[in-house]
Amino acid sequence: MSTEPVRIQKPIQEWFRIQRWILQSDRICGLPSPTTRIQDYLQTMSPPPDSLHSAGVLPEVAEYVDYRAFLSAWFAAKKEQNPRYSHRLFARQAGYTNPSLLGLIIKGERNLTDALLPGFMKALGLDRETRATFRLLVDLDRARSLADRAHLIERLAARRRFEGALRLEDQGFAYLSRWTLPAIRELAGRDDFRLDADWVAARLRPRAKRAEVQEALDRLVEMGMLVPDADGGATQTEQSVVTAHEVASVAVRRYHQVMGELAVAELEHKGGSERHFGAVTVLVPPALVPTLKSEIAAFQERMLALCDDSEDPGEVAMQLNLQLFPLSQEPTK
Repeated sequence: MSTEPVRIQKPIQEWFRIQRWILQSDRICGLPSPTTRIQDYLQTMSPPPDSLHSAGVLPEVAEYVDYRAFLSAWFAAKKEQNPRYSHRLFARQAGYTNPSLLGLIIKGERNLTDALLPGFMKALGLDRETRATFRLLVDLDRARSLADRAHLIERLAARRRFEGALRLEDQGFAYLSRWTLPAIRELAGRDDFRLDADWVAARLRPRAKRAEVQEALDRLVEMGMLVPDADGGATQTEQSVVTAHEVASVAVRRYHQVMGELAVAELEHKGGSERHFGAVTVLVPPALVPTLKSEIAAFQERMLALCDDSEDPGEVAMQLNLQLFPLSQEPTK
């Protein structure tokens, strides 16, 4: 998976403006489903494959979220420094006899095991701090559950020297994995919005601790998504956020998980005119699934257009979740 940073620019608005998931933007149409649409969009927005470092300069572990990509860039830089440097020489420095090991791991045909790690980090010349970061990257590659991957990304972001990926967590992962950020950013569209933790906390549903709200406000201002004004309010911006494919994959799933949990929690509240729950279970021919996804996308666009075109001022931040998923499958042969 590519680890080139992806700068999310304007198009992505039409199915996220209700909670301004990433930013207010122009509309794109025709992508099939929420997760797929974001992932496809991130792929198309990847910048030119410029090197993250100058030729011959060894890359920093902190620039990567994929340890295989780091190994590939590191070896390429070593070859720039010394054309005679080889996989065989690396294996000798790492204390292993298989000269193909590095290449196999870079290609994804072998995994970097705990037994191989010490030798690899020695050959790479990593100090104590960068060894810890490199180990986290390896653990991230191994992690399979969403919770484990999210936890590891947060640990990576917490490391001060992880500057290259710190922006990923700050501007992408954290925004999507904490419901308070998109909710508050949307709430800031109110004419009477106050950049005050008490004012915001009193209006969030479900309730959030004042400290959590203050942290969310500080982060939104830091990210440039809210700009304080002289009257104690704030203005929404179209500030872009930065993420990478590796982090985006976790962030998108985490976003749906968090918003799904909020929907479940909302069922515990007494019913009200301001909410609606509906669901249907139906037998579907597989050939019809793409059409159903397109209809869902069209419905999302219609809902957003109704909100955007309303003459009445916005007042309540709301969440719209739409899911279509199978409840049966054919047995594996």
